[in-house]
Amino acid sequence: MRPDDLQQLTLPGSVTVRGDLVLVNVTTPDVAANTYRGGLHRVPLDGSGPRRWTWAERDLAPRISPDGRWVAFLRVGERGGAPQLHVMPADGGEPRKLTDLRLGAGAPTWSPDSRRLVFTSRVPEAGRYGEPREGEDAAPKPDAEAPRHITRLDYRIDDVGFVADRRARLFTVDALDPEAAPVELTDGSFAVAEPTWTADGERLVFVAERDLGAVETLNTDLYSVPATGGEPELLVRSAGQAHCPVALPDGGVVFYGAESTGVHAVARNQGLWRFDGGEPVRLTDTETVDCEKGSGPAVVTASGVLVAVRHRGAVELRRVPLDAAGATLDELELLAGERGEVRSFAADGDVVVAVVSTPDNTGEVVLVGGGPLTDLGSAVPLRPAVELTGAAPDGYPVHGWLVLPEGEGPHPVLLAVHGGPFMYHGWGFFDEAQVYAAAGYAVVLPNPRGSAGYGQAHGQAVIGAFGTVDVDDVLAVLDLALERPELDAGRVGVMGGSYGGFMTTWLAAHHGERFRAAWSERAVNAWDSFSGSSDIGWYFTEAYCGPDPAAHRAMSPLTHAGKITVPFMVAHSEHDWRCPLEQAQRLFVALRRNGVEAEMLIFPGEGHELTRSGKPRHRQQRFDHVLAWWARHLG
Repeated sequence: MRPDDLQQLTLPGSVTVRGDLVLVNVTTPDVAANTYRGGLHRVPLDGSGPRRWTWAERDLAPRISPDGRWVAFLRVGERGGAPQLHVMPADGGEPRKLTDLRLGAGAPTWSPDSRRLVFTSRVPEAGRYGEPREGEDAAPKPDAEAPRHITRLDYRIDDVGFVADRRARLFTVDALDPEAAPVELTDGSFAVAEPTWTADGERLVFVAERDLGAVETLNTDLYSVPATGGEPELLVRSAGQAHCPVALPDGGVVFYGAESTGVHAVARNQGLWRFDGGEPVRLTDTETVDCEKGSGPAVVTASGVLVAVRHRGAVELRRVPLDAAGATLDELELLAGERGEVRSFAADGDVVVAVVSTPDNTGEVVLVGGGPLTDLGSAVPLRPAVELTGAAPDGYPVHGWLVLPEGEGPHPVLLAVHGGPFMYHGWGFFDEAQVYAAAGYAVVLPNPRGSAGYGQAHGQAVIGAFGTVDVDDVLAVLDLALERPELDAGRVGVMGGSYGGFMTTWLAAHHGERFRAAWSERAVNAWDSFSGSSDIGWYFTEAYCGPDPAAHRAMSPLTHAGKITVPFMVAHSEHDWRCPLEQAQRLFVALRRNGVEAEMLIFPGEGHELTRSGKPRHRQQRFDHVLAWWARHLG
């Protein structure tokens, strides 16, 4: 895969099924237009091959109604703009637009009677985000808006922006009435998320901050409100966090949740919980089961609840019995995703479908128990991944992957550390590894202690200990790869983003003799300023590093920058609010003043998610810069 192959990628996303109708949205980056395109595809259950089902610039988040007659989805208009909710007959026809909201609509959920939809939308204050002031026809330009009066710590989110002046509100709309307008059910005094219907369709259940956000908190609970409007009521007090509620036929709910108190919400496994009116019960084991809510909410079936679970670099589809109590991973039936990554899943009765990617396939739709239905993945040549297992110096097991280029070698090597740190490299498609391997580099992908998918204790092993056992594990996986004769141990570079950027700088400072050069991206380099400048700094620093400023300094790569001598690239996004630009600037200045061959690359208008969802043109330009850097320093 070359950088210009980015625009050839086809990435299957959300899937939905009802009867014999299976729909999945597919996205392709358009570098020339600097946008993303894609429509809905129908995937026949008989395996006869997919066909394009909608033809707009970009459609996503399809949802088939319970009676199978209608399909709701989000459509992004020409030349971008906010996504709006549409509905169309399931047997084909012209879509009808249901919303025209200034900041767009969120993914919809059908009511049990297949008539109404619930969704969220951020509603701007008057005089902001294109909304005129009261009594005026035109909205002020952004630089003429009134000042923001900040009274809370949780006032902004990376890749979203300021949030207190446009909190997400709850809406319903009658999808079958052409004259119906969306009905707003909350007033914006608190933010709502992930709404669903109760089984009888009488009430709505949603996620909100504890006590409806009266003060900033990391705790979230489940609330309910009548579907016709009214005052919200507390439904479930969680043990820390609650996410993605789904109604049970008997009137209860299941949801994802983690246990935590105060700021200590990091590196906590998400479990599946059940609530039937008393105390919520955790159905899955805290240590071994970590649900991946990014793959979608749980799906309730007659034979159990389907969830995606992070497991040793895979995201597996597992079935949880409704009467379980602390079920371990081994006790949950594996349905799909072994040595793969389940990106989304859905079910209708006994028919279960999932979108699964692998290192050399961007995604295929599979019928659980029946094999692949269709390969919607890209035609771009992709390389497989080789699994690496071994032990760290203290005997702790280590795990990772190696993506090899074509040819006999010896190949130069790139050690690529993931972000998080409670994330993972794994069995899913990873565009960066493919681009580097196609350019002739062997790419090493470690999952050190601190990563997700290896048990909660594994994830928490780096709390208060950044730069210790995580470093040991990363280098142990690198050494496993370098045992192979086709790798050139004398030409090794290190790179990573976010926590991976932290690790890149740390390794360059403490183990610089092992690397020819370094590429650190969107990194946290100094915990002292990160605490106040990052959108999550107000809790993340203390949760991982503790409250002691001396410990913060000791665990900051910037503190050790004077030890770095290798050529060093500092790459960052101008509008990154997760690891703000000052983190890059401070490191760059320190390195240059120390005489290091340091350079800085800044991407305008981008946030922390540049490499995954940034503008396609910037993503391709970044790849070009990465390959030019390594060509200079690894040859």
